[in-house]
Amino acid sequence: MKILCAIKRVVDANVNVVVKNDGSGIDLTNVKMSVNPFCEIGVEQAIQLKEAGIADEIVAVCVGSAKTQEQVRVCLALGADRGIIVDAPDDLEPLTIAKILKAVYTKEQPQLVIFGKQSIDGDNSQTGQMFAALTDLPQATFASDLSISDSLATVVREVDGGLQTLQVPLPMVLTTDLRLNVPRFASLKNIMMSKRKQIDIFSVEELGVLLERHTETLRVDRPPARTAGIVVDSIDELVSKLRNEAKVLP
Repeated sequence: MKILCAIKRVVDANVNVVVKNDGSGIDLTNVKMSVNPFCEIGVEQAIQLKEAGIADEIVAVCVGSAKTQEQVRVCLALGADRGIIVDAPDDLEPLTIAKILKAVYTKEQPQLVIFGKQSIDGDNSQTGQMFAALTDLPQATFASDLSISDSLATVVREVDGGLQTLQVPLPMVLTTDLRLNVPRFASLKNIMMSKRKQIDIFSVEELGVLLERHTETLRVDRPPARTAGIVVDSIDELVSKLRNEAKVLP
């Protein structure tokens, strides 16, 4: 079984982002970039399936500029067998990325396509679902547990009301939630070996995808600073403040 893992290059989760003075976006000058944490979970799940003898090839694919090669190499060091980079602008919309990945899917024909449930920059949680719709593949989103047997995947997914268990035929699309697994760290040996692994680079034109924009970012601002909380001495004082100051009680 071949697994295609879609990954995204994002600002490292430990970085305190800074908004540009003109409000046009985030200042990425000399900022540490990493693999999106939810995508790392997807790669880890693919590696575990390969270690269990269920999968035999893992392909990590990233849509973006040449700078994404660093993040693809990280996935190769973790255990992916091959990498694909689609050379494109870094600020594409989820729908355009889904169309590009559909073209990659057509070339690779994997039995399982894994996405992180969302990226920590755009926070859209759209690409995996759009990809499933474009390819007409069954999908299981927000997965917290996965098992595969006889071309049938059993997925436990997290929903507002608790946990939902689905059985989905392969090929399928999976989006990963936090509790699916804990990603491993790459060893120095595997980091060195990853430099010999293959990375194919395609242009958007080669894949026959038209880059379109459907939205425009007008301005980016930091959220307003929160006011400090207060300590009350009694329930009566709390109720009074909620009623008379916060106006949330009748």
